[in-house]
Amino acid sequence: MSILVIVVHPDLAESRVNKRWMQELKKQSSVTVHNLYEVYPDEQINVAHEQKLLEQHDRIVLQFPFYWYSSPPLLKKWLDKVLTYGWAYGSEGDKLQGKELLIALSAASVEENYQHDGRNRYTIEELLRPFEATGLLIGVKLLPYFVQYGAGVLTDEQLEQSAQKYVQAVIS
Repeated sequence: MSILVIVVHPDLAESRVNKRWMQELKKQSSVTVHNLYEVYPDEQINVAHEQKLLEQHDRIVLQFPFYWYSSPPLLKKWLDKVLTYGWAYGSEGDKLQGKELLIALSAASVEENYQHDGRNRYTIEELLRPFEATGLLIGVKLLPYFVQYGAGVLTDEQLEQSAQKYVQAVIS
């Protein structure tokens, strides 16, 4: 299985979790790591190139930090530009049909805050519904989310465990 991991972090150099995940993924021969902020510092997305990359892979992973209950802005722009009518959806838009999609995110807040009685009042699954709806529209199989809660307070040991678990979620 060929796997494309689209990393979307606006300040990857300062990230502990997303940077460590990406480092570990780069060791995997079946994984192509594609860092959007590195490739598009000017945010001028090459749609044809991105669509070709997606077509060449069986599993697509969107990896990002959870910002304001959503994704970093470049990922939203990427989705808007790349998943076009007639290519990703619509009567003839079937290029992603049957592929797998994994959403992998780091959340600074602890898991208890993402409960109905927690500080955020919603679960991660509820907050990620727009990604689920997008997946349904484009015909991909949505895999269980991979979420690292408490990203800002992880010990080094917990970070290493997270990186190993993440790689297994991506490649299995």
